[in-house]
Amino acid sequence: MTNFNVGTVHEFSVSRKIDNGFVLMNEHGEVMLHVNDTKETVDIDETVKAFLYHDKQGKIVATTYLPDIDFNTYGWVEVVDMVDNLGVFVDIGIPKHILVSKDDLPLLNRIWPIVHDQLYVCLQTDQKGRLLAKPATENIIEQYAEPAPESLLNNTISGRVYRANKVGSFLVTEEGYQGFIHYTERKEEPRLGEWVNGRIIDVKSVGTLNISLRPVKEEALGEDAEQILAYLSSNKGEMTFTDKSSPDAIRDQFNISKAAFKRALGTLMKQEKIKQEDGKTLLIPKE
Repeated sequence: MTNFNVGTVHEFSVSRKIDNGFVLMNEHGEVMLHVNDTKETVDIDETVKAFLYHDKQGKIVATTYLPDIDFNTYGWVEVVDMVDNLGVFVDIGIPKHILVSKDDLPLLNRIWPIVHDQLYVCLQTDQKGRLLAKPATENIIEQYAEPAPESLLNNTISGRVYRANKVGSFLVTEEGYQGFIHYTERKEEPRLGEWVNGRIIDVKSVGTLNISLRPVKEEALGEDAEQILAYLSSNKGEMTFTDKSSPDAIRDQFNISKAAFKRALGTLMKQEKIKQEDGKTLLIPKE
């Protein structure tokens, strides 16, 4: 009787050849090695090391392609497909792509990783014994992280998002530094697994980073002002948003803070491009 678990690596002896591959054998039983699951030619009686997984029929089969991750070892893997209501599939280095369940992904599909994004995962099995890839928790990332030096303040930095929630996005850099992007420091929410470029706005005493994806104030002011002008132009030259509007209403419409909104309004009024009358902001027609 065969007694194997998927997601494990074993040594086998090549017992015999069959039409579409080989039969491998050890003291626990026999398992099939499909010809497409071999990295190179194998010979009868040769000893091979193989990884076990379920094929499309649910049968345990072997491959001599060995993944870099296992049930205790994490690694970065690439997303190769996304299926709504199921999750995303990743390439762990074997012929079959492995599922990251939707239960381990953000609630909003638009923040799910897309093809070529990467996730930091290990292997796990579900209650039915099926092999899955499990994203690392915050505790795992903390074990892997390195403290960032204070000298990085105001430098640009790149990293990959490993966690996303309402408060903001969490990333880790190639150097192993942990970073946090507060929701007010981004115009669009990055995807889980996305590679992003930002600016370090604070280095915490514990060595973690606060990062902004927004341009510096001078650049952002121009960008915010352009956004306001575009909104006015598409709304017949007027809007009910003014410097008295609530911060939530401003963020919902323009995805910027009230302070940034007021700075942009002030610039546009100084340039005599807009004016405020009767609780409205009006576009001044060009002469």
